[in-house]
Amino acid sequence: MESKEKTLAICKLLSEKKATGIVYISVAEKTTLCDYFIIAGGRSKTQVKSLAENLEEKLEKDYGLTPRRKEGVREGRWAVLDYSDVIVHIFGDEERDFYCLERLWEDGGNIVRYED
Repeated sequence: MESKEKTLAICKLLSEKKATGIVYISVAEKTTLCDYFIIAGGRSKTQVKSLAENLEEKLEKDYGLTPRRKEGVREGRWAVLDYSDVIVHIFGDEERDFYCLERLWEDGGNIVRYED
C-alpha cells in the first residue's frame, strides 16, 4: 500500500468514528522520518483512546498493518501510532491547541483538511 493510499484509508477510518479536525500533512520534503503526518482530534480522553484502538484494530484486520510503535493510547491525551511512512497523532482538544503540530510542519501547500 502506497503512503498516500494508506493516509487516505486512515483518515477515512478516523472520520467514520467521528474524529474532529482531521488533516494530513506531506512531510516527505522536510524529514526522513515519514511521508505523512495525520493529525486528528477527540473530544475526550475516552474518545482519543477509542479512536486509536479502533484504528489499530481496523488497519490490522483490513490491511494487515500493525504500528511499529505506539505511545499514549492508555492515557488518552495524545496518542501516536507509527505506521512507518505515516505517523498518526490523535489529540485531546487542549493538547492539540498547545502543541499545534499543523503550524510546525506546514509550509502553505503541504497540508490538507480531510473531508468525506
